[in-house]
Amino acid sequence: MSSSAFSAELVADPVLRRLVLLSGAILYTAGLIMVLLLPVHLAVTVGSSIVCVVGCVREQIRLRRAYRSFSRLRLGNDGALRVLDRHGNWQAARLLAGSVLLRHAGWIRVRTDEGCVFAELLRGRCRRSADWRRLQVIWRHVGAVPVSC
Repeated sequence: MSSSAFSAELVADPVLRRLVLLSGAILYTAGLIMVLLLPVHLAVTVGSSIVCVVGCVREQIRLRRAYRSFSRLRLGNDGALRVLDRHGNWQAARLLAGSVLLRHAGWIRVRTDEGCVFAELLRGRCRRSADWRRLQVIWRHVGAVPVSC
């Protein structure tokens, strides 16, 4: 395989996506409870609660829309990221700050060229998945945190 064709292609895991959405809902609920328990005037509490709920709902909708729209990630040897949309087209995207790749898990933050921002929770094993192993190698070479398989 030539180095220009060296890339890692990862399929989004529906279970991990549900976990991200569920944990977000739980944390949003905990945040709302904290806002409601603040010792401030009732008008401030109600206003803050409304802002919190609206922000949380918008974030959940944005993530669900992105998860329905994109199903795969491909990271090239030069660090170029592409995402596969629901129509079978690869779209250019960028890795965002806050992306982390560990030995068996990753949190990849993505921004498509159209402006869609989302994060993908990934898991894998170097010994079982050639794509996960390639992802680890590419990640190391594009200047991210070193990892070992």
